Amino acid sequence: MTRARRPPLPVVVTALLLSLLTVSLVLLLHGGARGPGFLAGYAGAWAVFAAAVTALRRVARRHVVPLLLAGAVAVTATGLVAGPRTSTDSYRYAWDGRVQAAGLSPYDHAPADPVLAGLRDDWLFPGTTACGRGDTDLAPLGGGRCTRINRPAVHTIYPPVAEGWFLLVHALSPQGVRHKGLQAGAALLSLAVGCLLTAVLRRRGDPRRAALWAWCPAVPVEAVNNAHVDVLAVLLSVGALVLLARRRRVTGGVLLGLAVAAKLLPAVLLPGALSGVRRPRTVAAVALPAAVTVALAYLPYVLVSDGSVLGYLGGYTREEGYDAPGAGGRYALLRLVLPDPWALPAAAQGTAAVAVAVWWRGDPERPWCGALLTTGTAFLLLTPGYSWYALLLVALVALDGRWEWLGVALAGAVAYLAGPAAGTVGGTVAYGAAGAMVCAMWWMRRRSVGRSAEVRRGFIARTEGPDGSSAPASSPAPSPSQR
Repeated sequence: MTRARRPPLPVVVTALLLSLLTVSLVLLLHGGARGPGFLAGYAGAWAVFAAAVTALRRVARRHVVPLLLAGAVAVTATGLVAGPRTSTDSYRYAWDGRVQAAGLSPYDHAPADPVLAGLRDDWLFPGTTACGRGDTDLAPLGGGRCTRINRPAVHTIYPPVAEGWFLLVHALSPQGVRHKGLQAGAALLSLAVGCLLTAVLRRRGDPRRAALWAWCPAVPVEAVNNAHVDVLAVLLSVGALVLLARRRRVTGGVLLGLAVAAKLLPAVLLPGALSGVRRPRTVAAVALPAAVTVALAYLPYVLVSDGSVLGYLGGYTREEGYDAPGAGGRYALLRLVLPDPWALPAAAQGTAAVAVAVWWRGDPERPWCGALLTTGTAFLLLTPGYSWYALLLVALVALDGRWEWLGVALAGAVAYLAGPAAGTVGGTVAYGAAGAMVCAMWWMRRRSVGRSAEVRRGFIARTEGPDGSSAPASSPAPSPSQR
């Protein structure tokens, strides 16, 4: 009898690390830790993730894709083990879906509006007993009720493609499923992103980098458990960049427009999408379909809404301190060296300079390279305090391979989870460390390229004759009898 063949040691090590990552995420999401305690467990999961990705490098290529996909399913599924842990945004999603199913525009009424009282239930709007428990996730409404929806007195902020997603999930979810419908939908989107990255990277040579998305703790925590709609924008954005790399500019522009209409953040991808494209007609072939798609996505809501379809967008930017540097920890790195009033124009000019450089000198065959640079630079200049914004950055890192930008994603988690007392300082330190890592790796890669160029020049010099003609790479010294 032949003995069963044992799996190679690198496969076993990687599988064990994935098992440890899965268990740590289950314990984190199913436990009761909050704030700094949750952040400590989250950082531990990131450390195991880094070890698993490193171990994957030693796995033979024939084992990579099965290991990638199995790990993606296991890690993604951990986000389903509990209700939303660190964000209440999905409650607004569920409410907006319910309002649309009732034939009303989500942009016309805030959740606290008495006109919508008939749509309230005990899940999103608990009664007196739940309100008296002192749960910090509940906002009082008066009349013996409170709500799980944050900012219940303001209109929704989400763009039309996101609103369409909320309506679709509401229509497909069984009665009484509560948050599970949104989490399950987000899990499917997350796996779709992982599969797309694996297919694209496999075609381009090596799919291992897909693990930077598929196994990243930010995916089960932010995309699945908190069910943030950002994951829909990520899927559309990755699809757009892949199509643009294949010169399918109109279709890529349409997908990019859909991504922007799902979450406004993907607008920063446009310079990368236009990398190296200088002809006006070619620029228009991408930018025009994107703009038209955004306009057409908004049009149905404009027609049925009595109020502005921008909702609370302006109030949100003021609340988060984007238009008033000094509030909310925004522009933290710039404010270390500049007066507060200068931070906003400096961030705008810095982002614009990088965008122009990417557009003018970027590689059209790898538009995600420039997209990562513009997106990551915007994060370092704006220093956002919400960790789920960085889901787009994680996907771009997987496409491009410059892993050091993942530090920016982790810095956002520090700023969000460290708590009111330490969040601003901790976020500043974390973003500063992430920026320093990015700069250090840029310098090391540039130095490595310079050394490689010097070696090539030296080799050419040694293999050319005095007149520039080719000569043998090495010639044996003449023997004494030949002299």
